[in-house]
Amino acid sequence: MSKGTLVAIGEALIDFIPSRKGCDFDDVESFFPAVGGAPANVCAAFSRLGGKSAFLTQLGDDPFGHKIIRELNRTGIDTSYIALTDEANTALAFVSLAADGDRTFSFYRKPSADMLFSPSQVDERAFDDIFALHFCSVSLGDFPMKSAHSRAIGIAQEKGALISFDPNLRFMLWNSEEALKNAVLEFIPKADVLKISDDELEFITGFTDIEEALPRLFGEGVKLVLFTCGKDGMFAFTKNASAHKISPAVNVVDTTGAGDASIGSFLWKLNASGITKSNIETVTSEVLDEALDFATKFCALSIQQKGAIPSYPTLEQVMTMGQS
Repeated sequence: MSKGTLVAIGEALIDFIPSRKGCDFDDVESFFPAVGGAPANVCAAFSRLGGKSAFLTQLGDDPFGHKIIRELNRTGIDTSYIALTDEANTALAFVSLAADGDRTFSFYRKPSADMLFSPSQVDERAFDDIFALHFCSVSLGDFPMKSAHSRAIGIAQEKGALISFDPNLRFMLWNSEEALKNAVLEFIPKADVLKISDDELEFITGFTDIEEALPRLFGEGVKLVLFTCGKDGMFAFTKNASAHKISPAVNVVDTTGAGDASIGSFLWKLNASGITKSNIETVTSEVLDEALDFATKFCALSIQQKGAIPSYPTLEQVMTMGQS
């Protein structure tokens, strides 16, 4: 079973999910609030499966911030390292769902409390029993949270933890595509595990074929690439091993948090399999295949419900998926 804590740093927010999909914002009659934010979602997936996780961020000292803390606590995430401030509000994201469950976002985050989280607020005690540190690109803009990431990564590296990076591109949050790309390319060399989706590959690497992109990514120091392709499943690559799993066919209700579900459950399975920073480069194709099988099932269960964290299944639900 899982050993060590998954620590994540970055944004937590409230996703406002529309009452119906397949329509524009103008035609949505109502939204319901769901706790989200990619790094928080990854912690939630890990904890839902019985793993230990801790989250580093800052929230507004407002009803939304307190709602997030309560929800993360219920999910089993250690929230004792989350700061509260009255200098900015908790971030909000209104989500629009297409007929196929795909999303567009409208963010209220100029600035939000998480952006003001500073390096001095990173509590080293969160890293005492660390397995991996996970982060995304949303919080790598030109504000204090970026420097907090650098400090957290440095502490995690000193502890011998895996560093996991999901660029999770959100173009509307950046002043320019160039600034986003520069931030992603700055942090890729710090990562041991890189999660990248098929619609992000060309922007980040310049290649449309993952096989052509791999030498560049491995050359940057990445040890394992998790490549997600929606209904076409997931691939995992190291320099010496690879695996692929097709996603189970299900009725897609909402893909919010699906990418976070994939990396969160994948990291949980690696941890449960005894994979650490010291042995990740020698992981076998069989272990990768098992991890992908587990992660694709986890995601398939998740996308059949609305929202991110509330949709994440338990270990028992994943293990019994497909059984009659």
